[in-house]
Amino acid sequence: MGEKLQKKTYGKGELFGYLVGMFGQNLIYQVIAAGLVSYYLGSVLYIPAAAVSVIIFVARIWDAINDPMMGTIVDRTHTKWGKCRPYLIFFPIIIGVMTVLCFVNGRYTDPGANKALIVAWAAISYIMWGMLFTVCDIPLWGITSLMTEDSDDRAKILGLARIAAIVGGIGTVITFIPDMFKGMFEGKYQAMVGTNGYTEAMAIDDTKKAAWIFTVIIFTVIGTLFFQIAGLVTRERVPGDAEDKRGIIQNFKIMFACRPFRQILISGVLRSPLQLLMILAMPLAMYYFLDNDTNNIGNGDDPQRLLKVGLIAIAVFGAQFVASAVTPALVKKFENKKIYNFYTIAGAVPYAMIFVAYKLSGGNLLTLPWSIFLALMIGLAAASMGGINVMQSIMIADCVDYEEYHKGYRPDGVFFSGQSFLTKLSGGIAALIQGIVYTIVGFSGDNLARINNTLATTGEKFYQLDGGKYAAAMFFLISIPVAVGMLLSAIPMKFYGMTDAEHDEMLATLVEKREAAKEGASEAEEA
Repeated sequence: MGEKLQKKTYGKGELFGYLVGMFGQNLIYQVIAAGLVSYYLGSVLYIPAAAVSVIIFVARIWDAINDPMMGTIVDRTHTKWGKCRPYLIFFPIIIGVMTVLCFVNGRYTDPGANKALIVAWAAISYIMWGMLFTVCDIPLWGITSLMTEDSDDRAKILGLARIAAIVGGIGTVITFIPDMFKGMFEGKYQAMVGTNGYTEAMAIDDTKKAAWIFTVIIFTVIGTLFFQIAGLVTRERVPGDAEDKRGIIQNFKIMFACRPFRQILISGVLRSPLQLLMILAMPLAMYYFLDNDTNNIGNGDDPQRLLKVGLIAIAVFGAQFVASAVTPALVKKFENKKIYNFYTIAGAVPYAMIFVAYKLSGGNLLTLPWSIFLALMIGLAAASMGGINVMQSIMIADCVDYEEYHKGYRPDGVFFSGQSFLTKLSGGIAALIQGIVYTIVGFSGDNLARINNTLATTGEKFYQLDGGKYAAAMFFLISIPVAVGMLLSAIPMKFYGMTDAEHDEMLATLVEKREAAKEGASEAEEA
């Protein structure tokens, strides 16, 4: 009990405030990830899939440089608020403004549209958003290792943080919401049909675009308000380096010289296709189950649509929620490496079964039995994702202790920039894979505009459209590449460079050193 009392840690109110901020941050993230990247750029602005994938990939490569740079800046920040809190206090509102600006763009297929300018703004605004998001993302995760000296409390907050992030994943429903607001804008654009070459198809597209921007503003304002709370209520208790002068090059060397951290990075890169599930989950539901119109939920030709879409949504988010909640308890009973590798290897099976089910069903997973089976496989796959995310955060935090024990400094910002880098690079690689497949099957640009117009005006079913090749592409993407990546990611972790027992000894020694340093400082002041 005495040892427990010596470890400074957070209170319930601070924990709650941090989790509220994490929820808000991820709500904003999903506005961009699920809204802009997964749907809006391609299916509303009709920017070609190849261009979208290149934009995202280039942005993620830049993050490979930008994230460690921001980690270095965080580690060299010394203010009265600490080294992470200043960014959480002052930047959320700036991120919110940039989030909305990403959606203010022209449509690629409009007659007379400046296509180069449209692509350029999509690229510049998205890259700027990513840079601003990094300014807060690294401190938001990095502060968890500064809020407490207790390893159990740290595992707890990281597990709860992942749950809060998953709850923030409700932002993915942004794909479904704009159709509910189309009625606010239809009159304006329908009145323009027949004038100056303005067509019915253009009116449909402009109505959807206006509804999207309106929805984005609502989501972003809510997310920003919640995000702001984290910086206002959290406190930093673990002392950092008083005079941290390490530069970006030195920090890169530190990242790759730390064996356990290097193994986590390599494993994460190999697992990059995992992001395809989150990128495609809502577009898949939107097109495959709803034929690109949420009003079809109430369509009488299939009264079970809502149930089927609900099963998929529960599977994606509910399973991650459960896995994130259970994993911190597993950490107390089993070796970190074993838990991590179980999630990666076992998780590959349900991912592979998704495409197997699609092929066995003849491309029609819309019947209730097949929809239930699909939801089960997606749920098991999503659970592995949720568990891996928690374990990655816990193990990175342990690596910070490892570095402090061996080298005498705490690279919180730099090491948690590695987590941010992995998330973004994974999304970039996943988007590149998606762009290649979409370009091959023609789910892009002018042809996607034709597909959307066909679905809106003819009553054809998406899963049958053009021989079902678009649906097959989606199911392939969330299955086979992910399963292969999951198996590969277990290889670097087979000989992970730090056991749990070694970490426990390191942490106990560090706590003793901090207490001794504190007592020595107090004695010096008294003298």
